[in-house]
Amino acid sequence: MAAKTAPVSFDPDRPDFAPYGLTCVHWQPSPMRRPDHHNEVELNFLESGTVTYLLGGTKTTVPAGKLSAFWAAIPHQIIDYGDETAYFVATIPLQCFLQWRLPEHFVQPLMQGRLVSEPTAGRAASDAHLFEHWESDLLKKSTALERPVLLEMQARLLRLALNTPERKKTRTKRDRITTVTETGLNKVEQMACFIAQNYTEKVTVQQIGECVDLHPNYAMNLFQKTFGTTLINYLTQHRVSHAQRLLATTDQSVTDIAFQSGFHSISRFNDAFRRACGCSPRDYRKSHE
Repeated sequence: MAAKTAPVSFDPDRPDFAPYGLTCVHWQPSPMRRPDHHNEVELNFLESGTVTYLLGGTKTTVPAGKLSAFWAAIPHQIIDYGDETAYFVATIPLQCFLQWRLPEHFVQPLMQGRLVSEPTAGRAASDAHLFEHWESDLLKKSTALERPVLLEMQARLLRLALNTPERKKTRTKRDRITTVTETGLNKVEQMACFIAQNYTEKVTVQQIGECVDLHPNYAMNLFQKTFGTTLINYLTQHRVSHAQRLLATTDQSVTDIAFQSGFHSISRFNDAFRRACGCSPRDYRKSHE
């Protein structure tokens, strides 16, 4: 069995959106003074204990023994953890993840800011071995060893996807994810990252298209083919998640939060928030006090 390395913890001084790349490390949970963002898919595997994130605007607890995954461009911040928590964190560059073309019902929740976890702890022992070997291989800084690590990560996430129940929803042809070239995936990754970095500003579809040198209509179609949701819906999801986090963690007024989250009118904010969360911003705050 590979020897364990000393755990690392979050550096609050790291630049926002600085990439981690392909990594696997033992992680030491600590209170985070600010959310982290990075454009990788993050895997968590807890050998023991618990970790609770504010993921987007939702309080989410990662259980021990169950592989969990989320897209880390969504603001995530540790707000609680068990005293005896020991866990691994792995990061996978978004373009690698998209190239694997995993099942749509697995990819979409991740891209929309949700944590997806293995339903049972039945694979805990084998997952512990996998993460130990990934950590050991990646420490060697060998390009040759990165390929088997990525193949094993792909296979493991495919198993997770197959074990994840598909949500019952009537889907139209327009909603379905279709095959996109590698060049297209690169453009989509850049658009998703641009939105994640700029959603609090006044962002238009034209600006998003210009950032990847594409006509706005083509950019919208390419994005929807990959993620199964529109650019506007995706932008709104980021803004609502930002507002959820501020409502749950600050005393700022609802009006201030609306404008800080990228909405340019209170009516649009209230409408988008109610459609996403099923309640008003004030009711959401009361339930999270």
